[in-house]
Amino acid sequence: MGMAVAMLIGLWIYDELSFNKYHEHHLRIAQVMRHQDQQGDKITSFYHPMPLSEELHTTYKDVFKYVVISKQTEEHIISAGENKFVQAGNYMGADAPEMLSLRMLYGSHGGLKDPNSILLSQSLAKKLFGNGDPIGKIVKIDDRFTVKVTGVYEDLPANSEFRYVSYIAPFELWVSGLRNKGMDARSDWKNYFVLIYAELAPGADVNRVSKMIKNTYLSHVDQKTADTKQELFLHPMDNWHLHSKFDNGIASTSDQMMFLWFFGFIGVFVLLLACINFMNLSTARSEKRAREVGVRKAIGSLRGQLLTQFFCESLLVAAFSFVLAIGLVMLVLPWFNKVAGKEISILWGNPLFWLTGLVFTIITGLIAGSYPAFYLSSFNPILVLKGSFKAGRFASVPRKILVVLQFTVSIMLTVSTIIVYRQIQFTKDRPVGYTRDGLLMFHLMAPGSSGKYNLLSNELMNTGVVSGTAGAGGAVTEVWSMNRNFDWKGKDPATDPSFVTLSVTQDYGSTIGWQLIAGTGFSKGYASDSSGFVINEAAAKLMGLKDPVGEFVRWEPGWRKGGNFKILGVIKDMVMESPFEPAQPTIFTLDSVTRWMFVRINPAVSASKALARIEPVFTSLFPAAPFDYKFADLEYAKKFESEERVGKLATFFSILAIFISCLGLFGLASFVAEQRTKEIGVRKVLGASVFGVWRLISKEFFMLILIAFLIATPTDYFLMYNWLQSYQYRSGIPLWVFMVVGLGALLIALLTISYQTIKAALLNPAKSLKAE
Repeated sequence: MGMAVAMLIGLWIYDELSFNKYHEHHLRIAQVMRHQDQQGDKITSFYHPMPLSEELHTTYKDVFKYVVISKQTEEHIISAGENKFVQAGNYMGADAPEMLSLRMLYGSHGGLKDPNSILLSQSLAKKLFGNGDPIGKIVKIDDRFTVKVTGVYEDLPANSEFRYVSYIAPFELWVSGLRNKGMDARSDWKNYFVLIYAELAPGADVNRVSKMIKNTYLSHVDQKTADTKQELFLHPMDNWHLHSKFDNGIASTSDQMMFLWFFGFIGVFVLLLACINFMNLSTARSEKRAREVGVRKAIGSLRGQLLTQFFCESLLVAAFSFVLAIGLVMLVLPWFNKVAGKEISILWGNPLFWLTGLVFTIITGLIAGSYPAFYLSSFNPILVLKGSFKAGRFASVPRKILVVLQFTVSIMLTVSTIIVYRQIQFTKDRPVGYTRDGLLMFHLMAPGSSGKYNLLSNELMNTGVVSGTAGAGGAVTEVWSMNRNFDWKGKDPATDPSFVTLSVTQDYGSTIGWQLIAGTGFSKGYASDSSGFVINEAAAKLMGLKDPVGEFVRWEPGWRKGGNFKILGVIKDMVMESPFEPAQPTIFTLDSVTRWMFVRINPAVSASKALARIEPVFTSLFPAAPFDYKFADLEYAKKFESEERVGKLATFFSILAIFISCLGLFGLASFVAEQRTKEIGVRKVLGASVFGVWRLISKEFFMLILIAFLIATPTDYFLMYNWLQSYQYRSGIPLWVFMVVGLGALLIALLTISYQTIKAALLNPAKSLKAE
C-alpha cells in the first residue's frame, strides 16, 4: 500500500513536471509580459497593445524566430450545417501552429496563412464532420465569419497550457471584424487586450533577450504612462505552470508548486511508514530468529553473508510489493484521475518508469531491511545457543522511536487536511457582493444579439419564470477588461493605476443583487446616468476619496469617447476573480452594447422548469446558436477546484497513513502481548484484573502517542501557518484541531492494541505458565 501511494503521487508529480513538454520547442517558447509600477507596488500583467507584436517582430527579428499575437482562449459558436457547438478556441497569428509544433493529421502548419481559414482539433472535427477528411469544408464562427478548414491537429494533452484550444482561427480574421465596426487597434498603444507569445531563435538566451526588449514601451507611450515604468520581460513556457505567480515583480512559487512539494512529502512519508512497519515487526521477531542466526554463525557464516541474506529477504518482499502496487494503482487510477482532474496513465512504454521502479524497489527494500539486517546479524552465537540471549533493556528503544515517528507523520497529515478544508470553507463563506443563487449567465455570441437585447429581455420577462434581466460586457465571475488613463481630484500625477472596467445596463445592479453602500446605482429614469460611474469599495480606497459620491472622474481611454464622469454610487466589493485574493478596483459604466446577459430565476420556480420556458425564447431569436447557459454559483464553485482536489487527495492519503500506522501498531501489540504472556499469567495468579493488565500494556503505547502529539503540534503549526500566509483571505489555526486529532489518534491506537492486550489478559494462566 505504501508503494502504491508513492507510485500514484510519483505519476502525478511526473505529469505536473512534464507540463507543456508536448510542445517540441518548449525550451525556446516564452510569453511576453510586463511589469508596471502602481502606487509603490510592481504589478505584473500579460496584456499588451496590438502594435507591440509588430514592433518586436521587426526590431528584434535576429533573436526571435516567431512572434505570435493571440486573443485569450474564449468560447465561440462553431457550426457546420446543422451541427453547432459552443467551443473554446483562439484567434492567433499564422506562425502559431509551427511554434506550438501541433501534430497535423490533415493539412499543414501553414493553414492559417489564409485569412479565411480555421484549424480544428481532432475531436471537434469529428463532432462536426464525423470520421471523414474535413479539409476544404465550410465552418462558421458565431454565424459571423465563414471560413474553410485548412487543417486538423491532434488533440492537445491535458498537461498543456493550450489544452482547451479546440480550434485556431487567424488573428487577421478577428481584426477584420474590428475594422467592420469602424475600430482598428493596430496603432493604438493605450488599448491593452492581446497576448503575445514568442519563440527564440536557436542560441538566443531568454534573460539576455528580456534585457534587450525591456524598454520597448518607452518610445511609444506618453510621459504619464512612461512614469509607471512599464518593463517587458519573457516568461519561459517551462515556468508557466509551476512558477506563474509574481509578487511585486518577482517570480514566486505558485500554489501548484506548493501542492507538488506537499504531495511529494506525503508520498515519501507514507512509504516510510510502511518501511517502519517492516523494520518494527522484523526486529520484534528477532528472538524467534536468534537461534537461526546462532546456528549459522556457529557453522561458519560470516556477518556479511547474514547481512546479504536479510537484505535479500527484504528486497524480495519489496519486489513482490512493487508488482502488487502496480495492480493497486491500475485499480485506483480512474478514481484518482477523476479527483485530481488529470489524465494520468501508467507509463508502460517509458524506460524511465521501469528504471525508476527498479531503483525505487531497491531503495525501499534496503531501507526496510537495513535495521533488521544489522540488528539480527549482530547476535552473539554462544549466548544464543546457550539459551541465555536477552534482547537487552534498550532493544525496544528503536521500535518506540519508529512508532513515534509514524504517529507524528499521521497526526501532521490529518491536521494539515483539516486546515486545508477549513481554509476552503472560510473562503467559500466569504461575502461575494452579489447573489449567486438562481442567477443564469448567457454569453451572447450570435451576431446582432446586442441589437435584440431589449426584445430578448421582454420575451423572457413574459415567460413568468424570470424576475429580472440585465446585460454586461463580461461575466460576473471573470474580469474581461482593464483600463487606465483615469484622473480625479487629489490623484498623484506620478501614478496611473489600472481599473477593471465593466459596461452594464441599468438593471444590472438589481438583477445580480449588488450591495450599495453609498449613493445610487444606474436608473432608467435618468439619461444623465450615461455619463456616470458606479465604483466598488476597492476603487474608492485606491482613489483616496472619503466621500466619493458626486465627485468627478476624467477618463480618456483613447479608443472611445472620453469625458468627465460623475460617481453615482459605491457598492461592496464583488468577488469576480480569485476568491482567495482582494477584489480589484472596479468601475461600472452604462452601455447598451452587451456581450453577456444575466437572468434572475423567479425564486418560486424550479430551475428545471425555468430553463424549459427560457430555452424556446433563445432558440427562436437565435436559431444559429446552441442554447448554452451557466449558473453563476457553479461557475464560482469552479474557483475552488484546485484546493478541493488537494483536500480530497490529502484526506485519502491521511486515511491510508493512519491505516498503515495502525497495521504496524497491531502487529507490534501482538508481539508485545506474546512476549509478555508468562508475565501476564503470573500477574493474574497474583490477582491482577483484566483492566489492570490492559492498562499495563496500553500505558507504554499511550506515552508513545503523547510524545508523537507533542512533536507534531508545533511542527505542523509552523508549516501550516506559513502555507496560509500565501492567501490574503485566510482562516486561523485553532488549537482544538490539534486536540481533536491528538485524541483521535490516541483512541484509534488504543482500539488497535486493545484486541491483542485483552486477548492476552483473558488467557488462562494455567496454560500460559506451563513449561515449554
